[in-house]
Amino acid sequence: MNDYIIFDIETTGLSQESDAIMELSALKVADGSIADEFSVLVKPGRPIPDLICDITGITNDMVKDAPPIEDVLGCFVDFIGDLPLVGQNIMRFDMKFIQRDAQRILGRTLGNKIIDTLFLAKRLLPELEHHSLEALAEHYDISYEGAHRALVDCNINYQVYLRLLEEMKNPSEAAKLIKYCSRCGNLLKKRSGAYGEFWGCASFPDCRYTRNVK
Repeated sequence: MNDYIIFDIETTGLSQESDAIMELSALKVADGSIADEFSVLVKPGRPIPDLICDITGITNDMVKDAPPIEDVLGCFVDFIGDLPLVGQNIMRFDMKFIQRDAQRILGRTLGNKIIDTLFLAKRLLPELEHHSLEALAEHYDISYEGAHRALVDCNINYQVYLRLLEEMKNPSEAAKLIKYCSRCGNLLKKRSGAYGEFWGCASFPDCRYTRNVK
């Protein structure tokens, strides 16, 4: 897969019910190389807590005149088209915010294929203790300077994803033994049900993929 989108958001907090997007960035990759970028600050409609300001460097003054997500989301959707979306922990975090706002603003959710580098790294690098973007950047000797701004994180994630694609060509013996979800890329866990044992996605209930134990 040579054409895809790397994207990342920064939010006012972790709650998908009460927090909001305050920065949205994406890289368009064509034939394996970055071809275009999208990055915008978003007026979140609520104060940014001091802790989040300290982590991201994004202040309330920086977003006070920024466009609201209602004016930004359509531009983002036009930018990504139907390309696959690649990102770190996007299945459980970023996409929750995007789909929530898409349903509210556009009246629908996005149907793009999702590739989560967190799940991919867990499968390909089981020997690592941690699989955060910072841990993966350190593992691959990629600069983490300026992280926690969305566009910077996109660029870091792009470099990490390229390295993970290389790992896929020659997976370790440990990685070969791990079963993974063909729908979202997360690990499969052996579970028990009314009809016996089966493999179920670790992202349940967000992903309900299952397969028989063989």
